[in-house]
This record gives sequence, structure tokens and C-alpha cells, in this order.
Amino acid sequence: MSERLRDYDEKRDFIRMNLNSEATLHVDGQLFPALCIDLSSTGMQLRSASKLATGQQAQVEIGSQHSSLSGLKATVTVIRCEPADHNEYILGMRIEKML
Repeated sequence: MSERLRDYDEKRDFIRMNLNSEATLHVDGQLFPALCIDLSSTGMQLRSASKLATGQQAQVEIGSQHSSLSGLKATVTVIRCEPADHNEYILGMRIEKML
């Protein structure tokens, strides 16, 4: 890999963790199932049948599979919504506040 490409790749400030964990989206009083694909300290990527608008706010809950650890709850803003397979969407979400 060239030095230039490595410098670009290393500009990401936060490591993404691959999760593939069930999540719930709370949008305007409605609940939608989702799958959290990955998570970093500032955002997450979800797969969902729900098409959300860029700039829309929501809450996300990701349960814990370990009884000694609490799950994640956060207020998020949609920064990207792209079509995926099987009438689903990939949602890029910025974490605004941990709840």
C-alpha cells in the first residue's frame, strides 16, 4: 500500500466494531426492527426496512447479550440512507447523545 493511501485510511479517528446485532429504531412514536451492522464511538450503521430522511432524528436501542452488561441507547441523526437488498436500507447514523 502506498504511503498516500495509508495516510488516507488512517484518518478515521474511531475504530468501527462489526456487530450484526438486533436493534430497535424509535421514530416518531413508532418502533422498527433493525440490524446494527457496525458501531463506533460517534456513529453506527443500521440495516432496516424503514426509509428515513437525512437529518431525521431517532432513538436506537441495542440490547446486550450479557446479563452483566447494559445495552446501548442513543439519540441519533440520519446522515445517510441508501437502498440495500430485499427492500431494505442502509442507514448511516451519527450518535448525538447516549441515553
